[in-house]
Amino acid sequence: MDLRFGDSKPTDEERAAVDALLGPPESSWEGADRSDADLRWARGGREARERRDLLLPGLHAVNDRIGWISEGALDYLCRRLTVPPAEAYGVATFYAMFSVKPRPATVLHVCTDLACAAAGASELCAGVEARLGLGSGVSVERSPCLGLCERAPAALAVKAGDPVRTAVSAPATVERAVLAASAPDSAPEEPPAALAVPQAGRAGREELVLLSRVGVVDPASLDDYRAHGGYTALRQAFAIGPAGVIREVTDAGLVGRGGAAFPTGRKWQATASQPDHPHYLVCNADESEPGTFKDRVVMEGDPYSLVEAMTIAGYAVGAHKGYLYLRGEYPRALERMEHAIGQARARGLLGEDVLGQGYAFDIEIRRGAGAYICGEETALFNSIEGYRGEPRSKPPFPVEKGLFGKPTAENNVETLVNVLPILTMGSQAYAAIGTGKSTGPKLFCVSGSVDRPGIYELPFGATLGELLDLAGVRKRLRAVLLGGAAGGFVRPDELDIPLTFEGTREAGATLGSGVVLAFDDTVPLPRLLLRIAEFFRDESCGQCVPCRVGTVRQEEALHRIVERTGADAASDIALLREVGRAMKDASICGLGQTAWNAVESAIDRLGAYE
Repeated sequence: MDLRFGDSKPTDEERAAVDALLGPPESSWEGADRSDADLRWARGGREARERRDLLLPGLHAVNDRIGWISEGALDYLCRRLTVPPAEAYGVATFYAMFSVKPRPATVLHVCTDLACAAAGASELCAGVEARLGLGSGVSVERSPCLGLCERAPAALAVKAGDPVRTAVSAPATVERAVLAASAPDSAPEEPPAALAVPQAGRAGREELVLLSRVGVVDPASLDDYRAHGGYTALRQAFAIGPAGVIREVTDAGLVGRGGAAFPTGRKWQATASQPDHPHYLVCNADESEPGTFKDRVVMEGDPYSLVEAMTIAGYAVGAHKGYLYLRGEYPRALERMEHAIGQARARGLLGEDVLGQGYAFDIEIRRGAGAYICGEETALFNSIEGYRGEPRSKPPFPVEKGLFGKPTAENNVETLVNVLPILTMGSQAYAAIGTGKSTGPKLFCVSGSVDRPGIYELPFGATLGELLDLAGVRKRLRAVLLGGAAGGFVRPDELDIPLTFEGTREAGATLGSGVVLAFDDTVPLPRLLLRIAEFFRDESCGQCVPCRVGTVRQEEALHRIVERTGADAASDIALLREVGRAMKDASICGLGQTAWNAVESAIDRLGAYE
C-alpha cells in the first residue's frame, strides 16, 4: 500500500457503505464527480481531516457490508477523510476482525483460548473445519477469547450484508456452530444474561449490589429500570454537585476494577481541575483478557446502569461527551447499549439538558475490532482517533492530555457502575463493605473446571476457596489462574488467599480484573502455557522491541519444551527467565510487562516442566 492514491475504484456497495456513514461527498476531492468549481479550488480538506476519528467506524462500515476491505474501498474512505492510504492500511491490518484480502461474506470465529481450550475447543475447530471446507462460503477463523467463558466452548458467526447479521453459539457443538454460520437468522437465541449470574437463582440475591437488577429488570425497558431505583444516583449527583460526587467517590475508597487499582476519585479530581477544555469521559468496555466477561453481562443485563454511571462521571469531571469503546465481539451488548442510549436520549436523560438541570452530556459508541492491546487506555485513545491502537508513552498522563489531546477520565464498566451504590447508600456505608484497603463489592469471572461458571459478586476479603465453593469445583483441582493471561497461577493448597488487592499481592499473585480460571488434573498445563504465549505474541502491537521480540522468543522456547525439540529444557527455562525480566523491565505498556507472569508462576509455584 502506497502513501499515494492508486487507480482502484470502489464498487457501488462499498461506496454506499462509506456514504451511509459520512454522507455523500461534496466535491471531487472527496470522490464525487468533478465539477468546474473543483478545478478552481480545493475545499473541504480541513473538515475532512477533523473527521479522522471516523476511520475506524468507516472500516467497520465496509467490513460489515462486504466482509472484507478492498484497496478501492480503502482508497475511497481515505479520500473522504483525507487520510494517507498507507496509514489507513496500517490501521485496517492492525485489527483481527478486519481483512484486506478477499474472503467469504460469512466468518465463523471459534474461540481457542483458555476456558474454551479446556472445554474441547481443538476438537470443535477440527469438526467445524471438516464440515465447512472449501466452497462452503464460510471462513473459519481460530479466535482469541470471545468473552463467553461461562458457556465454553464458544463460536461467533458474522455474515456481512446490509445489515450485518451475527449469531453466537455457546456452548457450541459442531452442529450448532455450523447452523450459526450457515443461517445466523435461524440460530437459537442466546440465553438471558441472568444465567451468567449463578447467585441470581440462589439464596443470597438480596446481598447483590452491582448485579441486583440483572435478571430482575427488562434490559430494554427504561421504565422498569427506573422502577427499580434507576436514576436515583444521578439525581443525588445533581443535588451535591460535581465536587460532592468526587468527594463521595474518594471517601468510598473506590479504585479501578480493570487491574491497575488506581483511586478513581483522584483520577476524576485531576481531570476536573485541568484548565484545558473540553474534557472527555471514556468507558473502556473492550474487556479482552482471556477469562473476562463481567462487563458483557452488566451491559446485556443492566445496560441503563452504565448509561447513568457514565452520565454521573461526565458530570463530575466536567465532560459533555462520553465515548463507550465496546468490544467488537459483543453483538448483543452493542444492541442493548445502542437501545439504552437511544431511549435515554429520547427521554431527556442524555442530550442538551439532562433531567432539566442545564447539564449537557451525550454518549457515542465506538466499536473495537479485535485488539487486546486496546484495553490499555492510551492505545484505546489512539484507536478512537483513527490511528493504530498502540500505547503512548507517559507522561503526559490522560488526565492532562488524553483523547484528542484533552483531559480525559477513563474507567472500565465495573468501576463506573460502582459509583451508583456509592451515591445511593453513601460513601461510609459503601466503604464498610470489604476491607479497609479494598472497599466495596467485586465481580469475579469464574470459569473452567467448575459446575456453576459465571459472574460472582462478593465483598472484598472473601477467600479464593469460598469463591470456588460457590462455583463448585469439578474433579481434582490442579491449579487456579488468577487475573487471566496476564495474571498468575496458584496451587490448590493456597485457596485461603484473601481476594483483595493487597492480599493477592502479599501472596505473590495478582487480582487483576477478577478472572478466576480453575483447571482440574485433566487439563494439560504445558499446552495451556503455550496458548498463553501464543496469545501474547499475537496481541503484541509490535511498537517496542522488548515485547515484540520477547513474546516471540517466549513462545519459541515453550514450543521447544512442550514438543521436546530443544537440547535442554533447563537452558530454555533460563532463557525464559531472562526474556521475561527484559519484557517486564523495558516494555512500554502492561502487555509486555505482564506477558511472562503466568509462565513464571507455573514454573515457580506449580513445578511445570520439572
